[in-house]
This record gives sequence, structure tokens and C-alpha cells, in this order.
Amino acid sequence: MLNRRILRVKAFQNLYAFEQCKGSNLNLAKDFIRESFLPDLNSMEVQDKAALSKDAEEAIRLFDQNLANQNLLKSSEAKPKIKQVVLDALKRYHQANERDREFLLKNMIVSAERIPQLYLLAIELLQAFSKHVEKELEKKKRLAGDSPVAFGNELNLAQNKVLANLRESQDYRNAVARNHVTLDDVELEIKEWFRDYIKPSEPYQEYLKISDPSLEQDFEIVDDLLKKVIFKNEVLMNYFSEKDLNWTENKSIVRSLASKVLKFGCNIADSEDNSLPEIAINWDEDKEFFQNIFNFTIENDAESRALISQKTKNWDIDRLAYTDKIIISMALAEMKNFPSIPVKVSINEYIDISKTYSTPKSKQFVNGLLDVMAKELTENGQIRKSGRGLLDNK
Repeated sequence: MLNRRILRVKAFQNLYAFEQCKGSNLNLAKDFIRESFLPDLNSMEVQDKAALSKDAEEAIRLFDQNLANQNLLKSSEAKPKIKQVVLDALKRYHQANERDREFLLKNMIVSAERIPQLYLLAIELLQAFSKHVEKELEKKKRLAGDSPVAFGNELNLAQNKVLANLRESQDYRNAVARNHVTLDDVELEIKEWFRDYIKPSEPYQEYLKISDPSLEQDFEIVDDLLKKVIFKNEVLMNYFSEKDLNWTENKSIVRSLASKVLKFGCNIADSEDNSLPEIAINWDEDKEFFQNIFNFTIENDAESRALISQKTKNWDIDRLAYTDKIIISMALAEMKNFPSIPVKVSINEYIDISKTYSTPKSKQFVNGLLDVMAKELTENGQIRKSGRGLLDNK
């Protein structure tokens, strides 16, 4: 299922994208200011290029000063045109940021909710290859007529017990139906993909050497085909990327969950508690966490940057790794706004994200900075925990 760690990672990825959007919007707003002070080629009046250039520079300076609030602009003695252009640029900048924020928030939720369809598609591809083998052997039987035909171990995949268990599972069938999983759009490609990518693969050829494979061997082959063929082959990856705009970020999650579905196919009869992975057990609650960690991080950005600057006086905050700033800001937002999550849980989660998504030295930097900040914010009452959040997870 999509646990909180995966949701944090996806929120981090979208916050990083939002910062990139803000950078682009900032440049566009400044371009608008410069264009507003270009000489008017249609005017009959003499154009003072030097004065216009000076006005543009003053407008950009005022724009930078008023990004957080417009009080300085109101008290400025700049020319009316300069103030108006700056106001227009600020409006464009903030509106563009809000549009990007809304788009990214909506997109990350849709992307998360699409993940079950993607990992079930991967399993259905394996099922389709299994059915293809069965159809091909049935065709050979018909062509042979009364003549005896030796199939050897060619039926192994068609009789794969893990895939058969899944086909017979009501949970699996319900999940496929609920998530609208279908391969109708690649029905013709299945035969070609099997011939070109599955059949020649080393794992499959080794599998064909086994007479009467065990359940464990049946699991190993489908898991190998999943990880070494389906999630490695460029053509098959293109198929998934067409289904999901966020495939690059989602691929590893989908692969992991698809493998869990195969394990579910192994253990169906062994445990009453064994269940098919879903988006999350409590998706409504986790979805709220997902949205809030994204929104709180953005809303607390100025305060978080000030805290980071205060604790890194020997560093220019703009010289810190971009990813570190986002990771630390997310951790601060989580520690301050989610009272039921223990501080040490938050710190450990964001240290782990820094290991994968930031610089080699980020782990120590993020750990040290968050530890100091957490203690101070707890002492001054900005971090207040309750219930499970009071646990000290060392």
C-alpha cells in the first residue's frame, strides 16, 4: 500500500516542482517589467532609453522587495507608472504561482490514486502472457490433429500457480474491476511482446527447464519477469508512461506494489489476514495528510526560511542544496502541524528522504539542523504533541 513515507516522497517531488515553477514565474514577471519599459516605437515623442532602463531597474528592485508583502511599495516615492507596473507584475506572479500550486496538488492526488491501476496492469500483463502461452499450445494441438505432440515444459507459465491463485481470488478480481484495469488497447501487442521480450529472456528460458515447478519457483519466474523484463524493457516502459504522466516518479512504487501482489498470490491460502495491497488502508485520512503536508509547507515557507537562515548564519540560505531546504521545510511543517506524529518519526522520515533525493552530506546536515530546531520549537511551544505524538521514538 502507499504508506506515509511514499506520500512524503511524492509531496516532496511536487514541492520541488512547485519551486521550479516559482522560479520560472519570477523570471516571467521580471520580463514583463522590462518589456513595460521598452521604448514605444509607435510614439512620436523622443524616447529616453537610458531613463527607461533606469526605471526598469528600479521597478525590478521594488518588485523583489515586495514579493512577501506590498507595504514597501505603498510607501515608495517611485513614479506612478513604476508602481503600477510593479503591482501588475506582482499580481501576475502570485496568480501564476497559485495556478501552479492548484495544478500540482490536484495532479499529485490523481497520480497517487492511479497507482493501483498501474500495478494491476503489470500483473495483468503477466496474466496475458500466461494466456497467450495457453492459446498457442491449444493451436498446436489443433494443427497436430490425431498426431501426438510433445510440449515439454512449455505449459509452465500457462499453469503458473501464483497467477492461477490470483485469477481465482475474489479480492483480485474486484480490484481489477474497481480500478478499470484492461489490456484491450494492447491486445494485438501481447503476442509480439511475448515473442520479442518474454520468450528470449534468460529467466524464462531457465524456467522452461523445470519439470513441475514448485509454488516458490512459480513465484520466482513471475517476479523475475516483472522486475527484469516488464520494468526494464523500453517499449513496455513507454506503454506505462503513456498511462501516467508521473511514471518516472511512480515506477519504483508501482514495481514494489506489483511484487507484493504476486506475494499475495503465493499466500492466499495461508493467512486469513493476508490482503491485496491498496492505495492505503485509511486513504481518506492519508489523503488529508498528503494534501496538508504539501499546503502547510508552502504556507509556512517564509517562516521556515527565516528559521533555516537563523540556524545557518555562516551559510547563505540560497547556497544550501535546494532539496535540503524543501526537506527541512517539510519536516518543520509536519512537526508543527501534526500533533499526533512523534517528532523523532518526522526527523527520521526526512533524513531518509535526504539520503535518496539530496546530496551525500545532506543526511548529517538535515539530521543536525532538525534536531536543534525541534528542541527549540518544543521549548518555545511552537511544537505541541498529543496522543501518539508524545511517544519518544528513539
